[in-house]
Amino acid sequence: MNTVFLISMLQGLLGTVVLSALTFVFGGLAGFALALARISPLKPLRVGAQLYTQIVQGVPLLVLMGLCYFGPILAGYSAVPPLVAATMAMTFFASSYLGEMWYGALISVAKAQWEAAECLGLSRWQRMTRVVLPQALRIAIPPTVGFMVIIVKNTSVSSLVVGYSELTYNAKVINNATFQPFLYFGLSGLLYFLICYPLSLKARSMERKLNVANR
Repeated sequence: MNTVFLISMLQGLLGTVVLSALTFVFGGLAGFALALARISPLKPLRVGAQLYTQIVQGVPLLVLMGLCYFGPILAGYSAVPPLVAATMAMTFFASSYLGEMWYGALISVAKAQWEAAECLGLSRWQRMTRVVLPQALRIAIPPTVGFMVIIVKNTSVSSLVVGYSELTYNAKVINNATFQPFLYFGLSGLLYFLICYPLSLKARSMERKLNVANR
């Protein structure tokens, strides 16, 4: 295998890791805000968060990529860098699913827990941070770690629209130059596996440790 091509594959791997990390950070922050909005006493916040989730989940990620990349150009603004466009689209995607996941974890905490905390004279914020969130976190961590696998694999969609230099994109470029698809796409698959498999193992391990299924 050509050393230059191998280095290019490793650079693509770095691009995948960077995009995955940015997606999880920004998507996680937005998803947490959505989860809190879904349990808000204010109806407009609840309805808005639910509408956002339904719209984003109903649009393919490939379309989101195209809108984030070509949208600013059609609106008369300068083109955004591929990493920015890819991060925006992936953030929309991740936030809608993480928000729904964490909302489910929040409402799975028994109502009696809220009522007991209220009886202690705690404010809504104190009830949330001291009573509900610690219990919801125990429920939400395993599926959240599992969802990181989906994030990593879906970064490959960015190669189809925005031309971001990640693992799949670099494998495609090298294949066009070498006509060795089995070698370089096989290598990209192996590198994805080396990232995703430990995450899958970690999710299963945490689920057993936290005993989520039989809490």
